[in-house]
Amino acid sequence: MTQVERSERSRTQILDSALKLFSHKGYGATSVRDIAEEAGLSKGNVYHHFPDKETIFRALIDRYFEAMSQPEFPFNRALAAGSFPENLEAIGQAIREIVRDYREYVALIYVDVVEFDGTHIRKFYADMGKRYESLLELQEIRARLRPGVSPVSALLMTSRIFFNYFSLEILFNVPEPYGKKNSMEVVKEIADILRSGMVA
Repeated sequence: MTQVERSERSRTQILDSALKLFSHKGYGATSVRDIAEEAGLSKGNVYHHFPDKETIFRALIDRYFEAMSQPEFPFNRALAAGSFPENLEAIGQAIREIVRDYREYVALIYVDVVEFDGTHIRKFYADMGKRYESLLELQEIRARLRPGVSPVSALLMTSRIFFNYFSLEILFNVPEPYGKKNSMEVVKEIADILRSGMVA
C-alpha cells in the first residue's frame, strides 16, 4: 500500500468514526480524542488530516451533499424514472431508502440545526429550489398541475412531507407515527392527498 493510499484510508477512517459519534452523541459531546480512539488512530493523525473538529463535521456534511448530487442517489433515480407528480409513491419510497441508508448523515442535519443554528446546511437548503429546477422538465410538469402551482414548490413540499414522516419513523424510531402499521400505506395516503387535496 502506498503512502497516498494509507493517508486516504486514515482520512476515511476518521470521517467514518466521526460520523458514527457525531450522529449518536452530538458534536459538542464528541472530542477529537474520541474520534481518534474510534478510528484506531492517534490524535496527531487526526490533526494531520483535519485542522479542527468542525472541519471534520463540515467534511461529513459535504460528503452527504455530494452523494445527493449523484444520479444514483435514490431521490434522483426516482425523479429520472418517472413523471412528477405521477411518481409520488416512488418519490416516497426513495426518501424512505435515503433516511434508512443515510440515517447517520440525516442525523447530522439535526445536529447542525441544534448545535450550529443550521450554519453548515443553510446555503444548501436555500439553493434547493434551484437544484430541483435543474432536475425537472418544468413545462411538461406545469401542464399536469393545477394552474398557478409551481412545479418546484410542489416537489419541495412533497419531499419535505416524506422526509418528515420517515425521519419520525426511522431516525427518531417513532412506531407508526401516522397510526398505520405499514409505512407504504402512509406513502399512498400522502400521495393521494397531495394529488387530490383534502377538501371535498
